[in-house]
Amino acid sequence: MSGILDLLNSDLGKTIISGVAGSTGQDTNKTSGLLTMAMPVLMKAMERNASTPEGAEGLYGALNKHDGSILDNLGDLFNGGVNKEVVDDGGKILGHVLGSRQLGVEKVLSEKSGMDLGSVANILKVAAPILMGVLGKQSRQQNVSQASDMSSVLGGLLGGNSTQREQGFLEKILDADGDGSVIDDVAGMVLGGGKKKSGGLGGLLGGLFGGNR
Repeated sequence: MSGILDLLNSDLGKTIISGVAGSTGQDTNKTSGLLTMAMPVLMKAMERNASTPEGAEGLYGALNKHDGSILDNLGDLFNGGVNKEVVDDGGKILGHVLGSRQLGVEKVLSEKSGMDLGSVANILKVAAPILMGVLGKQSRQQNVSQASDMSSVLGGLLGGNSTQREQGFLEKILDADGDGSVIDDVAGMVLGGGKKKSGGLGGLLGGLFGGNR
């Protein structure tokens, strides 16, 4: 199964990145860097939420709306800018997935991507419905028929071979409390100790944060 970062590196991913950049008025390279950081974080947050029966049921139910069809109409989605309904939906998704952690996560992503907080928030609102579409499409391809299977789908999209270090990195961002100190902790975790592999989630994140020097 392809992971979320494999998707971003595909032709479809490039269409998503350029479309999100254009619709939010942001630089394509910076948008690409932000989405490469943000998508695994959001996916990890969904995985955490789906670890409870109630959370899994909620996510499974949401896929009735987010069935993956958004990925088949990206040209219409980005042509002339993303409509307000999609952006509002993205805001609701972020609020549900991240909850009280949303501002802290956005602050860390802003710091590490070099983009202002407002731009990060706008990009995430556009990206969230697309991410749900990816999840919906993957669920249908695997014929997922019950909420309890959601964790395995999410784990596959995150990369089943993710190392403990990579998982810890995502957890660290999600535990951001908004006081700013986590930014230094995250930087230390990524930049310090050990040589990272060039491939996989760790390689991409390490490269973004300067870990592969």
